[in-house]
Amino acid sequence: MEDVLRPLIVFGGSVVLTLTLGWATDRLLRKADARHPETPLWELLRRGRIPYQLLLCAALLRGSFSEAQLFEDHRESIGRVLTLVLIGSAAWLVIRIAAAVVETSYTRYANVHRERDPARVRRVRTQVTLIQRVVSAIVAVVAVAAMLLAFPAMRAAGASLLASAGILGIVAGVAAQSTLSNLFAGLQIAFGDMVRIGDTVVVDGEWGTVEEITLTFLTVNTWDERRITMPVSYFTSKPFENWSRDSPQMTGTVIWHLDHRAPLDAMRDRLRDILRECPAWDGRAYNLTVVDTTPSTMHVRALVTAKDAGDIWTVRVEVREQMIRWLAEQHPYALPRISTAPADPAPVLDRSHHSPGGAAGITRPPGIPGPSGPPEGGAPAHDPQGAAQEH
Repeated sequence: MEDVLRPLIVFGGSVVLTLTLGWATDRLLRKADARHPETPLWELLRRGRIPYQLLLCAALLRGSFSEAQLFEDHRESIGRVLTLVLIGSAAWLVIRIAAAVVETSYTRYANVHRERDPARVRRVRTQVTLIQRVVSAIVAVVAVAAMLLAFPAMRAAGASLLASAGILGIVAGVAAQSTLSNLFAGLQIAFGDMVRIGDTVVVDGEWGTVEEITLTFLTVNTWDERRITMPVSYFTSKPFENWSRDSPQMTGTVIWHLDHRAPLDAMRDRLRDILRECPAWDGRAYNLTVVDTTPSTMHVRALVTAKDAGDIWTVRVEVREQMIRWLAEQHPYALPRISTAPADPAPVLDRSHHSPGGAAGITRPPGIPGPSGPPEGGAPAHDPQGAAQEH
């Protein structure tokens, strides 16, 4: 009877105690979250209840397994497995707690500075995200190292690994050159303030918003909802456009090809009226000027402003459409036309004979003398001596 009760007490007691402590901790976190709704810390800490309960259970079983007196021949192996679970769950819990603290700190900072300095908020967001990934990677590496040290064979092989660390470091450095370059490029982006999460960028002719930055790659969400993923080293080695580097405010242009008679003053008044009715215009500035001319048209350019790249696109298409519609209805003569008038008649060619008054093949109007000089191949027509010799 004792052989049955002892394992039940050890395993059942560990599970019941784990569930009880987990439930009590979750209740305390829930109450703390209700008392402090201004901070997401307590709600974020609740996400770590699974690794927390796993850690408790592994610790209780690791400490009381010997009392169960089960699997005596495999006690060492089972103890090592419980140690691995304990280390893994502890690392998982540390990562969750660190993420909760970092996210809470960023949320407080963003709530204070979002309206006054949104660019700085995006920069802090990028730095916080990369720091959190670095911390997670460090904790994971330490946890894996601790798991390996739990095996005596690994501890014995440590000396030989350290002895060959120099050669292995050179080989690993050559093999992981691109990975390391991306890693350092990610840190350079985070703290060099080159590009941030939420920035509007143009990369390889693609316009979009930076959606995610990791230690090795960066994701751009394009305007048509595609995702472009590229290594972060691209942004440290090649030029790219960042439309929200310091301020998201932008100035856009609208070009029309119009007839030279287009009413420019009336167009300026109409541009002002269109912008006043457009909610995407930020009211900072506008202008309309002639920037170029051709023999048949002139190029009219309008300058408009908006608070970000999305709104500047809306303002440009609205101004272009409304102005063309207004010109077609009120001033149709201002729109470009293709000339279809007949050309002036060209001189008539007469190939049948040589004109006595000019060059061969050209019929000249009466009264217009031809070019001076004798006809080709003979004397002047009015020379009687030449005429007599020809006769």
